[in-house]
Amino acid sequence: MQNVLLKVNNLKKYFPKRTTSFKKISHVKAVDDVSFEVFEGETLGIVGESGCGKSTTGRTIMRLLEPTSGSIEFNGEDLSRLSKKGMRQKRRDIQMVFQDPYASLNPRHTVQKILEEPLIVHGIGNSQERKEKVAEYLEIVGLDSYHGKRYPHQFSGGQRQRVGIARALMTNPKLIIADEPVSALDVSIQAQVLNLMQRLQEDLKLTYIFIAHDLGVVRHISDRVAVMYLGSVVELAESESLYAEPLHPYTQALLSAVPIPDPTFEREKMIIAGDIASSVTDTGCKFQARCPYATITCKMKIPDLVEVKPGHSVACHLYSTD
Repeated sequence: MQNVLLKVNNLKKYFPKRTTSFKKISHVKAVDDVSFEVFEGETLGIVGESGCGKSTTGRTIMRLLEPTSGSIEFNGEDLSRLSKKGMRQKRRDIQMVFQDPYASLNPRHTVQKILEEPLIVHGIGNSQERKEKVAEYLEIVGLDSYHGKRYPHQFSGGQRQRVGIARALMTNPKLIIADEPVSALDVSIQAQVLNLMQRLQEDLKLTYIFIAHDLGVVRHISDRVAVMYLGSVVELAESESLYAEPLHPYTQALLSAVPIPDPTFEREKMIIAGDIASSVTDTGCKFQARCPYATITCKMKIPDLVEVKPGHSVACHLYSTD
């Protein structure tokens, strides 16, 4: 049986929506009642359209954004109850790789200083030991030790992302949250970075939450996949099961849009009609206005995420047992 490293329960992150008079009138539900588990050594992919709450979920788990409610249990400890000082110490075990490898690196600092910083913050090693570790991890991610003397602008996008990955590894974390780590890179470089991350996962016994909008990339790297729509998880399953037999209409539509590199292959396209609904909505399924199978029940009741097959959960009234 796999050990649960991270358990997210009913996580919510609401942002106030204000009028010009600065009075709170409602909330945008960026993350709305999200629950999932991450097992040791696995990669959980989180996919969905832009604005569905993927990155907000990752940042809220890290407490870069404070959760509105819910719990985030890491190794049995509730991160949402920790003080800022306690959470800062806990980030030694949880690190993040950001989407833009240039914006996330301080342009005024050398790579040596950038990679040393987390070691200094957490009081790891003396000056000589820190320099040796920086050189070691630069080589682990496919760079040379002399690259430590350079500045971020002197690297290509792929090299900068390798520096970002090295920085995340410096404190020997157990969990890495990768927020679209390859979306800003050329396609030819994406595979190199993905293969590097898979090799590091195996060598260093890492656990990943991999956030992306590219379904092909997520399939390549993930053991399980959670599909998000307007702040909620609508489907969660093992990667092969999800891609072979998607259950939620939204997942089906996403997968039908993925191009197949075969000119003779024909597949029925599922077109999603209408516009994305407002994330302020409180009644019914959030996908109801765009779903070709919507019923009266969909307009009245929010579907729960329930397991309909072993290891395969979906939030859709089409599979309700009520």
